Amino acid sequence: MLKIVYIIFIFYFSFKSLFANEYFLTLRNDKVNLRQGPSFEYPIKLFYKKKFLPVVIQDKSENFRKIRDHENNTGWIHISQLSKKKAAIVIDDNAYIYSSSTIYSKPLAVSESGKLLIFKKCKENWCKLSNKDIKGWIKKEHLWGKIN
Repeated sequence: MLKIVYIIFIFYFSFKSLFANEYFLTLRNDKVNLRQGPSFEYPIKLFYKKKFLPVVIQDKSENFRKIRDHENNTGWIHISQLSKKKAAIVIDDNAYIYSSSTIYSKPLAVSESGKLLIFKKCKENWCKLSNKDIKGWIKKEHLWGKIN
């Protein structure tokens, strides 16, 4: 029995450490190439055309980072094309944006799925956002991206 507990313990911490190195960054420019491999010699898989789009960094090779986006596309991007800006994408339809960090405050807008939001700060279950149209608070559960 003790051996089984030991094996589960080792497996848990090994599995946890595999994903501990993943972190969010955003795209620095309006046009970024996603490549099939970690150099300029590899062909381009697709073009991103959205500045501050959040991506998960999964691996690194010299000056390239392997990323995954909100649609599970993966590939390699040069580090010069990445930023630490806080941003996220709304993943739920009808996500309400409120005037303060409570559902009892005034609803200001409803955001549709796929909307890119830039954040000022986050606390517990809420993030304060701003874009050209609105400033307010949204629940973290409706978001995918760097929200801490």
